[in-house]
Amino acid sequence: MTKTKISVAGLGYVGLSVAVLLARHHRVVGLDLDADRVALLQQGTSPIHDPEISRFLASEELDLTFTTDPATAHADAEFVVIATPTNYDPETTYFDTSSVEAVITQVRELNPDTTMVVKSTVPVGFIQDVRARLGTDDVLFSPEFLREGQALADNLRPSRIVVGERSERGRRFAELLLEGADVDDVPVLLTEPTEAEAIKLFANTYLAMRVAYFNELDSFALARGLDTRQIIEGVSLDPRIGDHYNNPSFGYGGYCLPKDSKQLLANYSDVPQTLIRAVVEANATRKDYIADDVLARDPEVVGIHRLIMKAGSDNFRESSVQGVMQRLVERGVEVIVHEPELDAETFGGCEVVNDLAVFKARADVVVANRFTDDLADVAEKVYTRDLSGTD
Repeated sequence: MTKTKISVAGLGYVGLSVAVLLARHHRVVGLDLDADRVALLQQGTSPIHDPEISRFLASEELDLTFTTDPATAHADAEFVVIATPTNYDPETTYFDTSSVEAVITQVRELNPDTTMVVKSTVPVGFIQDVRARLGTDDVLFSPEFLREGQALADNLRPSRIVVGERSERGRRFAELLLEGADVDDVPVLLTEPTEAEAIKLFANTYLAMRVAYFNELDSFALARGLDTRQIIEGVSLDPRIGDHYNNPSFGYGGYCLPKDSKQLLANYSDVPQTLIRAVVEANATRKDYIADDVLARDPEVVGIHRLIMKAGSDNFRESSVQGVMQRLVERGVEVIVHEPELDAETFGGCEVVNDLAVFKARADVVVANRFTDDLADVAEKVYTRDLSGTD
């Protein structure tokens, strides 16, 4: 079998998981501007927490190399996958796509005959706009539907593959993704670029809406002294609703759901709507309610147990517990933080206490988005809305 050369620009959890997937059968060069990250990968060590990525780097036969040199990465590549960060800018109310556009410009100079596939999350209409502004039709969009900490697992067993172009090269890229997967019966959808962008944002906003719904159900139960677990169980017995993704939390968080729901809201600027705005506002309301409920216990010291977004992740960007923490700090309560992933003395103006025994002894209330076994001995101190230990 003739191998296709593919380069992947941006080696975060999206880019690295895609690079590993494709390198099972093809020649892949991963590119990142972070020399330390590349050095780790060259040693076979994953810079992100993802068990499957670590296992594949250590034991799988992958045709995968890493570099900080764009010319080495992109030369002769049939496809260039772009997975650079696109953070949400609250001032412009849009994703910052400058890193994606920089890669497109660079690739056009180094390898004008390649096809570029954007995996980064972008605003609805981005591909049409960038094609017109940068003068190229060789840019496609293929959304990712991955969970942090399980990105490679989700690529190996994808729920669906979506490519935003109805063309031979669009089908070819979908086949490359499918070839690397461990399952064959994967729905493949080739669609228009703007529809593919909308699929990504609407999918994540629906998930945010579901989180917000069960959190508001929980807030109602708390306010009325009801059993949240019984209510959720009864509601979820309806097969149209289902018993999944229904565990209360402090709000939706992480890298994708907050920014994607806000971006979708921005795209609705000239379209009548109320639901999308309500989803975004519900997240703030939930954190307000949780902070008030914690303060109702009259603690002198509140301990925040873990800043990470969820179990199995090493990332605490936009984690919901940080919103609760900020509200507690603003109310004048002493807040301490336990986060083993954090090598610092303070975080957000709060003292970091990574000796767990000391942390538990000092905190009057331990706030935990998800209950873990290491809190069992102080369960009476723990404030959590976690009912099932799931996401």
